Amino acid sequence: RKPVEMDGERKDPLGLPYYSRAEVSKHKRKEDRIWVTYKNGVYDITEFVEAHPGGERILLAAGSAIDPFWAMYNQHTTKQVLDILAAHRIGTLHPHEEVEEIKFDDPYANDPKRAPLGVVRCEKPYNSETVIELIPDNYITPEPMHYKRHHHPVPVIDESAYRLVLAFEDANILQISLDDLKKRFKHHAFPVTLQCAGNRRKELEKVAAVQGLEWDCGAISTAEWGGALLRDVLEFTGFGDESALIERAGVEHICFEGNDKPYDASIPIDKALSKFGDVLVAYEMNGKPIPREHGGPVRIIVPGHLAARSVKWCQRIFASKVEAHSGWQRGIAYKGAPCYMTSFDGVDPEELPSVQELPVNSAICLPRPGSKVDVDDGSVTVKGWAWSGGGRNIIRVDVSIDGGKTWYPAELGRGKEQKANRAWAWTFWEAEVDLAPHLSTPGSQLDICCRAVDASMNHQPEHLSSVWNLRGIMNNSYHHVTVDLVREAS
Repeated sequence: RKPVEMDGERKDPLGLPYYSRAEVSKHKRKEDRIWVTYKNGVYDITEFVEAHPGGERILLAAGSAIDPFWAMYNQHTTKQVLDILAAHRIGTLHPHEEVEEIKFDDPYANDPKRAPLGVVRCEKPYNSETVIELIPDNYITPEPMHYKRHHHPVPVIDESAYRLVLAFEDANILQISLDDLKKRFKHHAFPVTLQCAGNRRKELEKVAAVQGLEWDCGAISTAEWGGALLRDVLEFTGFGDESALIERAGVEHICFEGNDKPYDASIPIDKALSKFGDVLVAYEMNGKPIPREHGGPVRIIVPGHLAARSVKWCQRIFASKVEAHSGWQRGIAYKGAPCYMTSFDGVDPEELPSVQELPVNSAICLPRPGSKVDVDDGSVTVKGWAWSGGGRNIIRVDVSIDGGKTWYPAELGRGKEQKANRAWAWTFWEAEVDLAPHLSTPGSQLDICCRAVDASMNHQPEHLSSVWNLRGIMNNSYHHVTVDLVREAS
């Protein structure tokens, strides 16, 4: 790595070499080391590429500036991400290099106008969670309140020109219009809870730093989704479970491509074809056409799985021998990494399993952290949600107000009536806990926590440290809320 000299000086104020843009441009492949620039810094990201949540997309900036790409995704400009990048710095752009003026229109200018009914975690791309204390009021989450998880600008799609492409690997078989989708296949509708794998990520920061948006416990919502069963669509295409074509072609996955390229995801073929899997090619949300914001005109709904598999703005469905290719399927974004893996350097993401079904989980919606509980009320009311992946019903929720020393049963509400092993939506619960056995002097606190059990007798683990992982996903440890005990003046 021969640095460019400047007035006889080979080092910048940091003691690193100076480089020209021409020198940086030579480093676009792993064999030559992969370099990028950010502002005036030069970075060798060779080892970082495989561990990058965006997978191969970061290679678009290989040998050049990442600034315009990061302008698309402003979650990169957090201190945590900049600290990670700083560790890969190898030099500085030569001061004699002309500063490149990067011009681009705002790619998010055509995003939908949004009602201020969520807690915004990122503006561009837009990510917001449901207001937690309002969750118990709405078993079916009103569309404006439904949490939003975007990776790119929201596409603008002409419904009249829309065609859903059905394919095997790279060979397109046929195309279906939105009107055909509605008329040709039987309509099905039922409540489905979608939960981001990163829900409750914020709590894991108490153990150690994690990657990703700081979701509280509101990256989860429920809607009544309507559309055609994926199973019926695949049967029409020739990939039904009675077809020898599946076995003969070696199909193991059904992949979905979104219009927000390069997003794609996939699910196992047995989930896609199961008579009880209830995967939807959806075109309705709460009885109306799906809004752009939530993936309209057509999106996939994969009940019981992490929401990343429910691809929005779906434009292509294809049967495949292998998983979908993007970083959201094969990269580290949604992979099950162990708690002792504190770095992804040198890790092959393909060696880690892709997350599909999510574990049993629950959270307290009321009271909220830091709120006040009047001693003279005699009891405290605790409300929340519980949900488990794979359609597993919630059979019990326990509540404690002394940090888990003493437990009380919660009363299960709406959601407990769901079919066995097809409980695709959350279950609400409520507990009225007597304060008397737990009273100390007013001015102390209550450590309220909850835990759920599903139909397979899966229990939530007690400690955050047992589920911590670098990507901060699948946190299903006991959920804690601390409130203040007070005696209100009469």
